Amino acid sequence: MRFGVRKADLLSSFFVFLVALPLCVGIAVASGVPAELGVVTAVVGGLVGGVVPGSSVQVSGPAAGLTVFVYGAVQAYGVAVLGVLVFTAGLVQLGLGALRLGRWFRAVPVSVVQGMLAGIGIVLVAGQLYALGDVRVPATALGAVGGLGSLPGDVDPVASGVGGATIAVLLLWRCWGRAARLVPGPLVAVALASGATWVCDLDVRRVEVRGLVAAVRAPESADFGRLGEVGVVGTVVGLALLASAQSLFGAVAVERLPRGRKGQRVDFDRELMAQGVGNAVCGVLGALPLAAGGVGERSGGGSGGARGTVARGLYGGWLLAFVGVLFVVPEVLGVVPVAALAGLLVWAGCGLVPVREVGVLWREHRGEVCVFGVTAGAIVVAGLFQGVVVGLALSVGKTAWDVSRVRVEIGERGDGVVVVRVVGHATFLRLPKLLDELEALESLEAPGGLRNLPSGREVRLELDGLRHVDHACAAALEGWAAARGQVVGVVTGSAVSAVVATNRSTS
Repeated sequence: MRFGVRKADLLSSFFVFLVALPLCVGIAVASGVPAELGVVTAVVGGLVGGVVPGSSVQVSGPAAGLTVFVYGAVQAYGVAVLGVLVFTAGLVQLGLGALRLGRWFRAVPVSVVQGMLAGIGIVLVAGQLYALGDVRVPATALGAVGGLGSLPGDVDPVASGVGGATIAVLLLWRCWGRAARLVPGPLVAVALASGATWVCDLDVRRVEVRGLVAAVRAPESADFGRLGEVGVVGTVVGLALLASAQSLFGAVAVERLPRGRKGQRVDFDRELMAQGVGNAVCGVLGALPLAAGGVGERSGGGSGGARGTVARGLYGGWLLAFVGVLFVVPEVLGVVPVAALAGLLVWAGCGLVPVREVGVLWREHRGEVCVFGVTAGAIVVAGLFQGVVVGLALSVGKTAWDVSRVRVEIGERGDGVVVVRVVGHATFLRLPKLLDELEALESLEAPGGLRNLPSGREVRLELDGLRHVDHACAAALEGWAAARGQVVGVVTGSAVSAVVATNRSTS
């Protein structure tokens, strides 16, 4: 069998490497860990992704969408415990994949996914605006968002100028089509900011360099003892679910692409297990968690003709070569201003807010915009995991409300029998409306109301039009029929009869 490297794979992997490098460093700094660990995670994502079967087009690495969660975990438990958290989260992902639960991530409503991304983007941008001005970031996301009003008076004008110039380069570079295709904007922006800072000897905070040997720390046995703490267990589960969600939501997007644009069937369980292996390796090295598509959220990672594990392996190889440079010249990262990385992450965080998709939701499904807004707001106020749970609960409640449609119809048969027919889905959410409509039939003012009927007329209650009925509605309908002497017959469909029978057996 012949094995060769396509030119498209070589060029595309190098392009993604150039995009990923400044993002990896920026994500690490924003997560509160040594900058070198961001590069280590990207190396693992490339090399492990080139060996373990998974998606053939997504590039794995540190994800901007996990920055907020990881920063909170590091602040709560320390950098030393990060390896344990990531390693155990990887094992959880492996277990979810082995149990074939990956496909269930496809059932998460789009509004919740977009609300999650928007909430992450808002918190990320808010926090990095402080870093952009060399101001200490508040401990909570709500504090960071709430304190933006008083931020302008505290910022360092030199640092904010460097960060603002970085954002300007990122925005303007895309307008230069040919250059943007050859050299990625993030690399140009950070390189220019670093060069200007070094040449002009600007007094701004720069990336702290510890060296790979000092930064990479394998978990110790005492660190695993922290897994007995409830908070640590919750953090592990949350990290596993969020990393899995980001990877598999990206896989859904890949699957929906036309086949000519690399659209393909994705094995979600294998993808999940591949991410689990990668995170287990990252945990052993004490590095950041990885997610598929993490380094390419705003960069078009996986584009440019890359295909299969060869391109991903080459991407990891380029990063591994840079790791060798860090061994020889570790100060290469020390010239990068933190404000420039903050500007890069502000740009990336804005890209997480799906403005165009929300516009589509507003035109077609306005109720989903409410789910989107509540999810994003809950993430800002309560936290990432809690916000997603609130969004899912609201989405389930909205679905139940939308499905519950019930109406009462009244008519007359040829033999003079009055027919009261209940149609739709009768759940406790619509019980007040159902009882109101039944009571309205007995109103003296209602045309054809039951009280206006001549004595002796028979009334027949038909429930075979109900597709679903819960116990509360079934009991209410049965009680309404029993309380009225005129109702001499009740016709039930299969969905209703079982509930009515259950109600009678328990009464």
